[in-house]
Amino acid sequence: MPKTKTSSSVKKRFKVTAGGKLLRRRAMKSHNLTKKTSKRKRGFRKDTPVAGVDTKAVRQMFGGRGKR
Repeated sequence: MPKTKTSSSVKKRFKVTAGGKLLRRRAMKSHNLTKKTSKRKRGFRKDTPVAGVDTKAVRQMFGGRGKR
């Protein structure tokens, strides 16, 4: 069976940790930063885990790399 290609957009948007978890960036990070509080902007720095219902689809787009 041939290898599946990794989606280029998924490579740029998600990260796989050593334990196999998928991480994503926060939304709303780059627009109207003057109106957002510093506490709220601080929360945008950290990557958050991908929702459980979406992990299967993201792993498939990763090809073989996203598996545990």
